[in-house]
Amino acid sequence: MTANFKPPKAKKDPAYLAKVRELGCCICEAFGEMQMSPTTAHHPIHGRFSFAKAPDNTAIPLCDGHHQGTFDNSKLAIHRGKETWAEKYGLDTDWIDATRDKIERMTR
Repeated sequence: MTANFKPPKAKKDPAYLAKVRELGCCICEAFGEMQMSPTTAHHPIHGRFSFAKAPDNTAIPLCDGHHQGTFDNSKLAIHRGKETWAEKYGLDTDWIDATRDKIERMTR
């Protein structure tokens, strides 16, 4: 008998994502770079072995330059080279706890 294991669906939390977007880009801040584009909410992709999106409460704040590189191509965008991004900035999952701490301080 084989069990059909389905991973739990990622929890949606639009209020959390809105708070993430209020923060500055965690990479620009940590590496002394100037943020040239709005903050977006990035769902971590390092260590993910499926196409399922990570839960909203794991999202981190990235400017477009560090996230998609759609209209700010002055920086290294994670979705244009996640291995190179990790070599330079670390795993995106490493930024989750600091993001949660900042959001917790915002709500006090």
